[in-house]
Amino acid sequence: MEKMGPFMDEITKAGVLLSTAGLQPSAKGTRVRLSAGKVIVTDGPFAETKELVASYALLETKSMAEAIQWTARFLDVIGGGECEIRPLYEPGDFGECSPASDCPPRS
Repeated sequence: MEKMGPFMDEITKAGVLLSTAGLQPSAKGTRVRLSAGKVIVTDGPFAETKELVASYALLETKSMAEAIQWTARFLDVIGGGECEIRPLYEPGDFGECSPASDCPPRS
């Protein structure tokens, strides 16, 4: 934790860190599944899950390379581990009919 404070200050001042939070255990979670028009709700814990997300950080970087650099520094601060980096969808990812545009309804 001694190294975490200065790192969090730096990444925030750099304008990269947008949000971060720890997630409660899967025992307090619920999964909602829609299949063949039927909603299935399953309460945790999810013992069959091999990998669970324990926390997240939302970063805004100029490139994947920059995201990797910040993530590697974070892992160094916490003493190792593994993080998954996933880009967010942006309106341009959907072509002309993005969620923000006035496209005709699909039939």
